[in-house]
Amino acid sequence: MTRALILAAGEGQRLRPLTNERPKCLVPLLGKPMLLRQLDVMKRCGVSEIEVITGFCAGKIEELGLSCSHNADYAQTNMVTTLFSARQFIDREGDLLIAYGDIVYEQEVLQAILDCDDDVCVVVDQKWRKAWELRFDDPLSDAETMLIDADGYITELGKKPESYAQIQGQYIGLIKISGDRIRALIDFYDSMDRSALFDGKDFANMYMTSFLQALIDAEWKVRAVPIDGGWLEVDSVDDLQMYERLHASGQLADVCTLD
Repeated sequence: MTRALILAAGEGQRLRPLTNERPKCLVPLLGKPMLLRQLDVMKRCGVSEIEVITGFCAGKIEELGLSCSHNADYAQTNMVTTLFSARQFIDREGDLLIAYGDIVYEQEVLQAILDCDDDVCVVVDQKWRKAWELRFDDPLSDAETMLIDADGYITELGKKPESYAQIQGQYIGLIKISGDRIRALIDFYDSMDRSALFDGKDFANMYMTSFLQALIDAEWKVRAVPIDGGWLEVDSVDDLQMYERLHASGQLADVCTLD
């Protein structure tokens, strides 16, 4: 059994004014909130035990009747702190799927990570440049490193790349932890140095990629689950408007097919 935890605490400042009075995950993409798109795909893949971690405008999510945890310090913290705000849910039986609240993806993308049997699995888009070239004048400026060894395990991610050779794919914000490694994951987090900096960020503001890199540096095996597109990230009003234009011209399906 796989449970899902959706990280949806963020304010989405680059999506204002659309996020003045609602969390980022409830901004509509082609007329449907991103969170509801994720829930639909998860349920189609048989994932029914789902928790949403709220923060900004938490009541807007709670009123949908969803099971929720809350990061009360959402304005001063980042993804990893948000994740461990749901410690009780994390520490239940079964594999744990972790998903960012500002992404949408096709059913095949989710199924690929559900089918991965490794201790830690991370979805990696091999065709990331197609989407990034639509979103950015200089795709390298917003990309992150991703190095994968010959056995398919990630050795580095989340750094600032100097060239495309350092990017064998792009992390999309979908992770799965095997149920028998959940307790070890919690113990690892609890053992981390609260006074250290992680890629220039303090502990409370650590990026998820920095946490994954810390696991890798501690000799955890992190499997890359390769995909070829089939997902979208919504980070700004420009992103939304561009996706709307592509949809209207029938070109969005070249990047991701949405129901």
